[in-house]
Amino acid sequence: MNKKVLIVINGYGVADGVQHQVQRLTEEFNKRDVFVSVAKSTDILSYLKEGNVFSSLPECDYVVYLDKDRYVAELLERSGKRIFNSCESIVNCDDKMLTHIKLSNSGIKMPTTISSALCYRDNGNRDYIKTVEKTLGFPMIVKENYGSLGRQVYLINDEKELIEIENKLIHVPHIFQEFVSTSKGKDYRLIVIGGKVVAYMKRENKHSYLSNLATGGKSYVVQLPKTYIEIAEKAAKIIGLDYCGVDLLEGQDGEPILSEVNSNAFYQGIEKTTGINVAQLYVDYILSK
Repeated sequence: MNKKVLIVINGYGVADGVQHQVQRLTEEFNKRDVFVSVAKSTDILSYLKEGNVFSSLPECDYVVYLDKDRYVAELLERSGKRIFNSCESIVNCDDKMLTHIKLSNSGIKMPTTISSALCYRDNGNRDYIKTVEKTLGFPMIVKENYGSLGRQVYLINDEKELIEIENKLIHVPHIFQEFVSTSKGKDYRLIVIGGKVVAYMKRENKHSYLSNLATGGKSYVVQLPKTYIEIAEKAAKIIGLDYCGVDLLEGQDGEPILSEVNSNAFYQGIEKTTGINVAQLYVDYILSK
């Protein structure tokens, strides 16, 4: 009997990159005579009844989870399904501060990072901003904890801008981060599958501090030092990811500085740039499990 794989996407609409992922995965699974079906998270009823987990998930051998709904993901796991990536690893990547915490004390260099204070009720006090300013200086980066494609990222140049962004985000989890000037507008995206780097590229935008392709960055084939490969693989292993994209900045002495880890990095840009069939490698890995 042919194997069956279910690809789960968000029920309220998906980005073009996710649609491309579904297309590429389907192509590669079909080449191996694997039947593919796609379900929206809103079409899957997973719930608790009398203390037990029940799910309307269709019969399948593998679940490729392209959503970030942690509750659906964990319910699917508790119903006995193996999903790629795991719920825990998705959660650890989706929250940028949690990513940095999970990778701390592991020998991985990261920008100095300060978590925003939890605000239940805004009393107008912004005294702690002075500590953030003193610690990081200007310019600095502010990122909302939940965001992708270079969105929800802000370059802050002075105290006035810092207070303005804090007023805007006071009830939104966010981080204050050191601006790595040696990597302004450029970084390196490395794809890790099964703990091994399989593809990487340089991303650069000469007109912005952001390098993301979605914000106008360009991509290039490069050769990276072994240290970059090792850091990306180490980060993926610590977080427990089957598949991910690791974004590395370039430090003052050329050393890798980890910026972010993306549990659902898109294929389109890196496949086009490098010619490496990332979707095929991911499918082969999934089927090996």
